[in-house]
Amino acid sequence: MDVASFCAQSKVLVVAGKGGVGKTTASAALAMLAARSGLRVLLVELEGRPALARAFGASGPLDYDEAELWKGDPGGVRGRWITPDDALLEYLADHGFQRVSRRLVSAGVIDVVATAIPGIRDVLVLGKVKQLERSGDSDLLIVDAPATGHAVTFLTSASGLLDAARGGPVRAQAADVLEMLNDPARCRVLLVTLPEELPVSETIEAAYRVEDEAGVQLGPVVVNGVESVVPGLSTAAAEAAAAAGVVLEEADLRALDASREFALGRHEVQEAQLARLAAELPLPQLEMPALATPAIGPAELDVLATALGESIGRLHEDAPWR
Repeated sequence: MDVASFCAQSKVLVVAGKGGVGKTTASAALAMLAARSGLRVLLVELEGRPALARAFGASGPLDYDEAELWKGDPGGVRGRWITPDDALLEYLADHGFQRVSRRLVSAGVIDVVATAIPGIRDVLVLGKVKQLERSGDSDLLIVDAPATGHAVTFLTSASGLLDAARGGPVRAQAADVLEMLNDPARCRVLLVTLPEELPVSETIEAAYRVEDEAGVQLGPVVVNGVESVVPGLSTAAAEAAAAAGVVLEEADLRALDASREFALGRHEVQEAQLARLAAELPLPQLEMPALATPAIGPAELDVLATALGESIGRLHEDAPWR
């Protein structure tokens, strides 16, 4: 499958995962990959962290106003940060309350409303995402969602609000959001994990909750931090040293063998978890390699985007979406 066909599956991709698995990195890499294929991409950040902007070499965090992160010809990446307060300001202005909207928000009305109407914060944010999706200003929206636990609540907020509200603009907003979430041509969720036991277990659990409780269709699982086996690791240190004509002390050989066996053991664990993920969650897997770097910048982002593109290229056109 080519990248353009993959990105045409849905207009909105919600990227979620357990904290620390690299969902923000995956969001940025997907955006870069789509933009390099000529698409206009809008990255939506929900938590106000600088990592998303820094991956593109910009200073963060992003603001409510869109900022250009990467410019291509014809594609590109823009980014923005959406908060419930900003979404409420815009919602009030659109409904004839522009003169008092800022006063209401500064007075903490969002906190009062959120207490009275559970889920309204998330519906306001999702309502803005829906508006951006409908505007046609972007070919693809990528939402860097909250960590898995909150992400499920985030995605089910519209359904809960629809059940609670009998009528009015709030119910209409929830209904519109739910319509977007339940239409796989408009929205899918991509879960991100590491090839480790706990993240894989949480990903499997979250996947079924997203489908069963939120009714959102899942795309492939993005597996971050995949380590490849270095050629020659199966060769004992003494044998490798002899073949190279190098004489090493016994202590050095033991240290090299211990390191080699540790790396092989990690790879065995990784392969076992990838196999378990495939068996318990039959979705395609997209892999991003482990990078020995303390932070993700433009150079690392380019490597990760290229790896994602190669994984997508191995998907079949009739990939088994759940």
